[in-house]
Amino acid sequence: MVVMRRGFRREIDALDEIFRFLEDFVDETAIDDRAAFTVKLVVEELFTNMVRHNTGGGDVIDLTIDRTGDEILLELIDSDVEPFDPTGVPAAPVTKEIGERRPGGLGLHIVKTMVDDLDYRYEPGTRRMRVSVTKRLEP
Repeated sequence: MVVMRRGFRREIDALDEIFRFLEDFVDETAIDDRAAFTVKLVVEELFTNMVRHNTGGGDVIDLTIDRTGDEILLELIDSDVEPFDPTGVPAAPVTKEIGERRPGGLGLHIVKTMVDDLDYRYEPGTRRMRVSVTKRLEP
């Protein structure tokens, strides 16, 4: 089991630091390139959505990544925000022509198709939003 945890500035410019953090995890756990790509894309999408769309928000978004056996668990926590459940976002209309689509939702659609489980919890007392993702590794 390998667990890494760190807080990142609540700004898009923190993505470079996040990618270095994730690269350390990839090196430590020796996951394959495909799983590494998934982890990086999922974290980028969820973190970016939190920064851009969460109402309120503290200075830091916490990221935890854990490999236990053949599963990777990602968890992002954004504090002092209004609730927003990404699991309830309707599927993006990917079969429609581009001109017929409205912006938004495609990133979450991609995340949902790449992971095995997406979970959301909101704690009203602390105004804390927690998004957890599970990705099973291929043998």
